[in-house]
Amino acid sequence: MNDPVNRTMLLVDIEKFSDRDDVEQAFLRRMLYDVVDRTMERAGIDETLRLRADQGDSVMEFIDPNVPVPQVLRSVITELPAQLKAVNRMASSAAQMRLRTVVASGFIALDERGIWVGSDLNHACRLLDADLLRAALRERPGDVALCVSQSVHAGIVRHGHLGIPAEEFHEVTLASKNGPLPAWLLGPVPASGQAAAAPGAAAGPAPTPVPDASGERPGPAGGTEAGPSGGGPASDSAPAPAPTPAAQPPAGIHFTGGAPAFGGSLVMGNQHGVSGGRVDGDVVMGSVGGVPRPGRTPDQDAPAPDTATPDDRHTPGTGEAGPR
Repeated sequence: MNDPVNRTMLLVDIEKFSDRDDVEQAFLRRMLYDVVDRTMERAGIDETLRLRADQGDSVMEFIDPNVPVPQVLRSVITELPAQLKAVNRMASSAAQMRLRTVVASGFIALDERGIWVGSDLNHACRLLDADLLRAALRERPGDVALCVSQSVHAGIVRHGHLGIPAEEFHEVTLASKNGPLPAWLLGPVPASGQAAAAPGAAAGPAPTPVPDASGERPGPAGGTEAGPSGGGPASDSAPAPAPTPAAQPPAGIHFTGGAPAFGGSLVMGNQHGVSGGRVDGDVVMGSVGGVPRPGRTPDQDAPAPDTATPDDRHTPGTGEAGPR
């Protein structure tokens, strides 16, 4: 293999070439050669300053480093679309051409089989085959889509040389089998490639958790819970959630076994009674003076005042106690 040499690389590919029949493909190849030759001649780049590699549906031009790169770019931006338009005007609808183009630079070498090889050339070929460049050509009304490599943009395009509209180039990241490839696309970025046109863009806000059936929002991922301020993990001293109380029986008298048990009380008004021990007398439910029970007068329902007679009083020193 020969030693690598530095070249400016122009790659041109016909859109939907495989969809044509053999007759149409042969015609398109002749037209492609004609368009590229006229473009190079108008830029002052004759055949002695360039080498060509035929790829069937595409062509690669390796241009001598003595030719200024801005000169190559101007011819691709202005002259190539004009020459293509002239050819398409005279062709039938089946013979219309639309082209994807790439301008790159780097080192290439000629191997023992006469094939041009090199990592810079591989990089340029992947730019030419990128889905984003295909989408750019598909979505625009013109017949040419141009993409330049990162090195060409950094060394030439961004400086705004005459005839090179630096403000119309947009940074994109093209997907390839070897990972993302940075590049610059002339013209608007296709809708399908908007996400790739902004490398390192911030991610959108996290979705709001949806409450579950119990009305509680799920905790954050990782098994941690928000602390008292809602911004961090809960401390070890945080109180544990109270257990769910057991279901209580409704108010009333329930017989469990041989003895009555009170599972609750429902009192309307005053309550006279004790909470435990033995009770001698009535337990009055309801307000005094309320509706009498059947067969009794209000006075009979009212409790008798607790008054002791002189005989019931305990006289100290007598050794006798009154009734309990």
